[in-house]
Amino acid sequence: MEENVSNDPVVAIVGVTGAVGAEFIATMDKRGFRVGKLKALASARSAGKTVSFRGKDVVIEELTERAFDGVDIALFSAGGSISRKYAPLAVKAGAVVVDNSSAFRMDPNVPLVIPEINAGRIRDHKGIIANPNCAAITALVPLWPIHQKNRIKRVIISTYQAASGAGAAAMDELVESTRANLNGQVYTPKVMPHPYAFNLFNHNTAVDPETGYNDEETKVINETRKIFEDDKIAIGVTCVRVPVLRAHCEAITFECEKPITEDQVRSLMAQAPGVKVVDDRVKNYFPMPIDASGQDDVLVGRIRKDLSDPSGHSISMFVAADQLLKGAALNAVQIAELLPQRVMA
Repeated sequence: MEENVSNDPVVAIVGVTGAVGAEFIATMDKRGFRVGKLKALASARSAGKTVSFRGKDVVIEELTERAFDGVDIALFSAGGSISRKYAPLAVKAGAVVVDNSSAFRMDPNVPLVIPEINAGRIRDHKGIIANPNCAAITALVPLWPIHQKNRIKRVIISTYQAASGAGAAAMDELVESTRANLNGQVYTPKVMPHPYAFNLFNHNTAVDPETGYNDEETKVINETRKIFEDDKIAIGVTCVRVPVLRAHCEAITFECEKPITEDQVRSLMAQAPGVKVVDDRVKNYFPMPIDASGQDDVLVGRIRKDLSDPSGHSISMFVAADQLLKGAALNAVQIAELLPQRVMA
């Protein structure tokens, strides 16, 4: 690694060869994130290969216990077990960790941050800041402005989650299994528990035998309460994996304490940071994964009264967001962008 002669931070990416790792690099480049040196870290089998960053090849190094010497900011996206082992070592070496796994999200000493909602929590960090679950981010960015004006008592979410949420290997499996299916060939799933082409199924995380909820659903419930700092909000969620390459969608119905109209929601969404309204009833044009892919904003549409609630307290809507961007890499880089000013504040 070249010597860092600037005052810009030394940034390490853990899991640089994965789908989110690639987006870390692209997002930092797109946003002009200042980097004195980039340290690309991955498993031993990737060591010696290169990744391109701002026109230069960066040699990938093996992730080891000494890999964080001199690192200022470490962006992790290599799974919970890697984060649990190496994030504390990075902190001990002097780095601030922004972790994309679920390892530390519910730790009371670790801020769980969506910058549009609770950027102020960044200053509370003790070395690690957690990036929320992608399905939670997709729902909470548009729900927060509503919650601030008219507290949300209850929310029901049904997700339509793309292959990108399970990483590059799952995206490859969707492509390969679809090609095989179209050619009349049998394809045995290797990454997903069920056939992925032309199929959808319960999210591929473990199901709690007592509650019947899968881990993804439990994450959304717990993380919503932590981020909103509201333990009383009632949340029901069903998480489903769909045969879409990239960008999650969600059907959301929420109930507020006071009556709320769809015009009020549209007005709030039009002004909300990180949100873009896509709500054309005449053309039947609403949020879609194909439009959300590559976009920084959460797309929001299908804004309408919930006809099952005659009291006028409930609204239904449909949202889409790029899981690899706002659901992962973009949110983490936004946190990193705020670190210097938050640390000095």
